[in-house]
Amino acid sequence: MTFHALRHTHVSMSIDAGIDVVNIAQGIGHASPVITLKIHGHLFRKRDEVSAAAINAEPASLGQ
Repeated sequence: MTFHALRHTHVSMSIDAGIDVVNIAQGIGHASPVITLKIHGHLFRKRDEVSAAAINAEPASLGQ
């Protein structure tokens, strides 16, 4: 495994664990979270789907 692959795996696991992009960017030494999002932004899609499901479920729970 190369250093680059290990670094990408670390970022992937951090995103999956719910760590915010600002902390991830700081941890891997990016000057800005924008850099992290440009490189790894596609990995946040799964989190977006989880957030959307939670938001969509909320109105249903209000009626209970």
